[in-house]
Amino acid sequence: MRNRWLIALSAVGIHISIGSVYAWSVLTRPIMEAVGASLRDVTWAFSVAILFLGTSAGFLGNFVERSGPKKSGLISMLFFGVGMLGTAFAISQQSLALLYLFYGVIGGIGLGVGYITPVSTLVKYFPKNRGFATGMAIMGFGFAALIAGPVMQYLASAYGLISAFVIPGVVYMVVMGASALYLKPPAKATPVPSEKHAGAVPAVEGMSTEEAVHTWQFAALWWIFFINITCGISLLAVASPMAQETCGMTAGEAASLVGVIGLINGLGRIAWSTVSDYIGRGATYALFFLIEIGAFVALADAKTPGLFQVLTLLIISCYGGGFSCMPAYLSDIFGVRCLSAIHGRVLTAWGLAGIAGPTLVSLFHDQGYGYAVTLYLFAGLFFVNFLIALVLWRSRRTAWQPVPETAAD
Repeated sequence: MRNRWLIALSAVGIHISIGSVYAWSVLTRPIMEAVGASLRDVTWAFSVAILFLGTSAGFLGNFVERSGPKKSGLISMLFFGVGMLGTAFAISQQSLALLYLFYGVIGGIGLGVGYITPVSTLVKYFPKNRGFATGMAIMGFGFAALIAGPVMQYLASAYGLISAFVIPGVVYMVVMGASALYLKPPAKATPVPSEKHAGAVPAVEGMSTEEAVHTWQFAALWWIFFINITCGISLLAVASPMAQETCGMTAGEAASLVGVIGLINGLGRIAWSTVSDYIGRGATYALFFLIEIGAFVALADAKTPGLFQVLTLLIISCYGGGFSCMPAYLSDIFGVRCLSAIHGRVLTAWGLAGIAGPTLVSLFHDQGYGYAVTLYLFAGLFFVNFLIALVLWRSRRTAWQPVPETAAD
């Protein structure tokens, strides 16, 4: 029997490695100079990586379920490691096409497989605290940029840009490999009925992937996930220039805000997912969207740096929480039989939102509408999300309690 806390640590090990993708922006300008490409061209490498994250998670979810966490974790390590090392090769060859191939396509596949690999296993070790369990792993993804960003920046300045990908790439392969080798599902257990979580199927039996994706609940969850990411990632993309344009923050103050955003993104994931264990996932998502409606409307008129920062961080905490609560919500509704595969299908929303969000906000801004119109639009979309969340929350038919925890402490 594996120790469940070491299982959690292994999940964090995988997520904190692949989460370094969020540190891409710290090396954008050096890559532009090395490859001789524009900002838009280099930024597309990140967009392609997020697109393939969602695509591979969606299409390879069943493979992850069949293969088990150890094998899929090692495959994620291989793809992500080759992606990092290949990126260094692409830079040495000054090839934008190779950059897209290695960082975007190959690395993106590693991201997608790695993201869903530990989720189903982790939930089974913490059946009474599924939100907290998935929040721990996904928090690692959110926090990764806080570590990877400064490290990669230092390596680039001290040893050269290529080293900033080679050295972390080797380290990530070691960490991900060791983590994958420890991952193992617990012994099967029997679910016990209760009143806590709603509309759910038994934890172990659950639904198949095909059964789940043909339900209206899946369609509703995919949509609210897509909107939450589209709006949140848009704010992440323009937080610095928006802070300077709308409320007069200096470039240094805006850069500091971006750093705090990374911290809140990570903390929001573990905090909100833990809260969801007590108030339920349906109530948590309804609360997310109610907060974001008010925050986006207020942000459109925010003129002082203090108010701008408070509202932005509040939105980002809900953005991060939306990621960490989703696997537990899926297990509430569909069980854990095919949780990784079902989660992978939902993550296709992330791949599309990673392109839709920044494109939407830049389109409105370039057309002369500024940021306010976009923020009001986002508030309207969150109102729709709020209504859908209420329907999901109120549509509970039967209640059940996750299985007693049998894993070793």
